[in-house]
Amino acid sequence: METKNLANILDETTDSVRTEGEMPREGNLVVPEVLCLLPLREVVIFPALMAPLSVGRESSVQLVNDSMHDGNRLLAVACMRDPTIDNPTVEHIYSMGVVVAVRMMTQTPEGIRIIVQGLHRFAIEEVVQTSPYLKAKVKLLEDEPVSEADAMEVEALRRNIGEMFSRIVQLSPDLPDEMQNMPSNVQDASTLADLVAAQAPRLTYQERQEVLELLNVKARMNRLMQLLARELQVLELGSRLQSEVVQEMGKTQREYYLREHLRQIQKELGEGDDRTQEIDELRARINDCGMPEEAHKEAERELDRLSRMNPAVPDYNVARTYLDWMVAMPWKTSTTDNLDIPSVKAVLDEDHYGLERVKDRILEYLAVRRYKPDGTTRQPILCFVGPPGVGKTSLGRSIARALGRKFVRMSLGGIHDEAEVRGHRRTYIGALPGQIVQGIKRAESNNPVFMMDEIDKVHSDFRGDPSSALLEVLDPEQNSTFRDHYLDVPFDLGNVLFITTANVLDSIIPPLRDRMEVIEIAGYTEEEKIAIARTHLAPRQAAEHGIEKRITFTREALQALVRGYTREAGVRNLEREIANICRKATREFVEGKAKKTRVTPTVVARFLGAPRFENEEALERVTRPGVATGLAWTPVGGDIMFIEAAAMPAPGNRPPVLTLTGQLGDVMRESAQASLSWARAHAAQFGAPAAFYERNDVHIHVPGGAIPKDGPSAGIAMTTALVSLFSGRLTKPLLAMTGEITLSGKVLPIGGVKEKVLGAKRAGIKTVLLPEKNRKDLMEDLPESIRSEMTFHFVKDMDQVLELALEPEAGTVRKPRRSSGVAVGSSTQVPNNPAHTVH
Repeated sequence: METKNLANILDETTDSVRTEGEMPREGNLVVPEVLCLLPLREVVIFPALMAPLSVGRESSVQLVNDSMHDGNRLLAVACMRDPTIDNPTVEHIYSMGVVVAVRMMTQTPEGIRIIVQGLHRFAIEEVVQTSPYLKAKVKLLEDEPVSEADAMEVEALRRNIGEMFSRIVQLSPDLPDEMQNMPSNVQDASTLADLVAAQAPRLTYQERQEVLELLNVKARMNRLMQLLARELQVLELGSRLQSEVVQEMGKTQREYYLREHLRQIQKELGEGDDRTQEIDELRARINDCGMPEEAHKEAERELDRLSRMNPAVPDYNVARTYLDWMVAMPWKTSTTDNLDIPSVKAVLDEDHYGLERVKDRILEYLAVRRYKPDGTTRQPILCFVGPPGVGKTSLGRSIARALGRKFVRMSLGGIHDEAEVRGHRRTYIGALPGQIVQGIKRAESNNPVFMMDEIDKVHSDFRGDPSSALLEVLDPEQNSTFRDHYLDVPFDLGNVLFITTANVLDSIIPPLRDRMEVIEIAGYTEEEKIAIARTHLAPRQAAEHGIEKRITFTREALQALVRGYTREAGVRNLEREIANICRKATREFVEGKAKKTRVTPTVVARFLGAPRFENEEALERVTRPGVATGLAWTPVGGDIMFIEAAAMPAPGNRPPVLTLTGQLGDVMRESAQASLSWARAHAAQFGAPAAFYERNDVHIHVPGGAIPKDGPSAGIAMTTALVSLFSGRLTKPLLAMTGEITLSGKVLPIGGVKEKVLGAKRAGIKTVLLPEKNRKDLMEDLPESIRSEMTFHFVKDMDQVLELALEPEAGTVRKPRRSSGVAVGSSTQVPNNPAHTVH
């Protein structure tokens, strides 16, 4: 960088002759009062600075050429405010710039390249020409003199700026090291500020222009030092970060070289390092575990990648964990099925009482396996559907024990994330395979009995739909190539015996339901519950309490428990009551009140109190005309349901209305409308008073208003209640009915016959009316012991229903206890669940 006296800069200019209107400047140098004005894009020239410029704009090229041809090498240059403007005017240019002298000019294909040196600051006073280029009248500007009071501070600023600039040159890769000595060679504070402002890296053109326009040397140096401090702080931070990275890389490389040398030394000594042994062990396990070709190829690729990877790299653990999962999977490991059908049946009978349909299906599967021992046998996909407590889950465990297979259980209740089934991809931190692969690995066998509990309680949200992910798992045509997201290789699930459980089928998506073989497990009968309690529940609870040799249960005691203390489809509450008796008996043994206990109905009442369920309700509710009693299906078993009908005088100014209450669904409401229409159409047949409906409003209510109810099967019960109300005839006691009604009075079949009949049996009902087309369901699903204890009538139309359900003649109130009538009906109740099932 040259810093010469302005009088000696240009040889040609020093010999010029002063003309009119010219101003003398320092020695023989003459600066014209009017200069050509060259706008610059994002470039600020400072006095005493040599700088190259590229001139490409047509008007600017003409400006430079005209100046050189006239022998005047002086130009006025100023930075543009907006560099995007192609044809700037004086409004687009900063009002302060620098007079420069052109030292060299070269023609290029793109325009002109010149080297200029800054001479003096100027301010634009007036524009005298705008075309073809700008000319302006300029005024040269001088720095404000430094006062004696500021001289010492200015000197301190000069030294600080020099030191900061030297440090910036040292840290910046863009500046040559020779520039570190520049501050020490320039003693003038103003000149040093201009040179440093011009050379400091990463200053914007607006910041350089701000420094240029400060004529007060102290203010200029203060502002410059602020800008230099900011840049120095950024450079020091970057240098520190780079130093840390280089240091870490150096440490890693050093460890790598040392490990390589150690490996070579161990190789010469005939020894092996731990990592080599680890890789060799993994390779041997990969070759021995019997992977399919695609899985083996993927494992070998990942192992080769692992062998070239530094153990300190985070991906090393990811790759190693993946290989551990791959070699731990039971690709070829399986258990041998027990094909001895009598022994399998004995195990199933030992663990569970009844459930003949499920046992027959398993025995049929084994029979096929015996006749086809070789080749592929399609595994059944079973779905056990039934109320809680009937033994669905324990039945799966019993099947695994009978077949001699491993047992895996996976609870699907509340699962929202698809990754729970298919796993996470390895790109995620902490990724793991899905529960299917994890269960297979835990079983250490590729043909376990895999129990998926509560498949009807799977839900979908923004994380995916697990039910859709199960479509592949539970499809025998697809699950032989199941691909978990984590393993990302096919795994054969064709040998797995999948068993799912559910309370209802409605919440399972149709494609998934279609893939499963549904086996319905209805509630237990009273005899079945007593048998289960004697053979399983009572011995188990006595053993858990340590009193198996000191307590016995009589059959009458178990029957009292079933009838008076539990009312459920399964046996969970029954087991709880047996456990309650065992606890109280144990306390008596500890207190010395008894040594042994024989549980009888009297002991049951003493331990548990009075029975909680009585059969008087079915009698008490049917006490008035227009009133009757009945049946319902729920996900937890069958039960009785009461339908009450009442009439009240209608105001004369409006037609009579039908009111329906009890949280009834749309189907059940339509069934009530059909019942009322049939009753009105046939009112004369059953002796209803003339114009009864025209003078009275009718209200039908189904108690249990907190429980949603729906379905058409309460049709004949509603009709019976209305006919009883219109005619004044009582319904017969301990009689229940179920069936859908049409407007012509036909009785249509319904579902859930077994559950409803069992519910009626538990409630003390003696007579049940069923549609004629449900006769086969009763004969197939209900045991002879139940059919023999109750009376069943199969009806085809409402005439038969009314003949069987109503008393022959209107009579007085039977044991009056209520002010309204009730009819036993049949429908669907879903406790605390608005998503109810229609039957």
